[in-house]
Amino acid sequence: MSWTNEQMADEVITFFKPYSSVNLGIGMPTVIAERMPADLNVMIHSENGVLGVSGRPKKDSVSPTLINAGKETVQIGPAASFFDSAMSFGMIRGGHIDYCVLGGMEVDVERGLANWMVPGKKITGMGGAMDLVNGSKQVIIMMNHFSKDGTAKLLKKCVLPLTGKEVVDIVVTEMGVFKPTGSSFKALKLAPGVSLGDLKMDSSLLSN
Repeated sequence: MSWTNEQMADEVITFFKPYSSVNLGIGMPTVIAERMPADLNVMIHSENGVLGVSGRPKKDSVSPTLINAGKETVQIGPAASFFDSAMSFGMIRGGHIDYCVLGGMEVDVERGLANWMVPGKKITGMGGAMDLVNGSKQVIIMMNHFSKDGTAKLLKKCVLPLTGKEVVDIVVTEMGVFKPTGSSFKALKLAPGVSLGDLKMDSSLLSN
């Protein structure tokens, strides 16, 4: 039995320390904002210029001008602040973001990440991903374990163009939590009912 997106988000949250800053990538990682415990006092950063995102708005409080980097409407918490892109990327490039959580297409044992383009397909832009993987203190990837053809997205070497080299610290998929070590993926935790065989990975790429 694999984890839901919400359960994956909860696993990611266990890595956050109180009073830290977190950037959430477009797509699956945005679920984390809705699951964040208030007592962690985590400040969620969005590279379009918001610090203090606190999840999705209620119907009676939604504002079309209050959005995250993925153009989704958001809610803000107490003491939230707004600033321009130069300031926002200054925070990222200056090493002031403690964690970033990004989606991924591929991750390899050498901590490489590919998540911004597929050759031959439409490219919408890399966004802030390349800045985030190099500027954040810890990089966590939250993604589906398998591609559309059923193959595992945890690889010996990424095939797609890299977003960053030697940048990934932790990977959370619906199948478990993994740490790339340079030569393999250490399985830190598996979802209930999931075995190593269910991961559909070469055994040489896995370690306990």
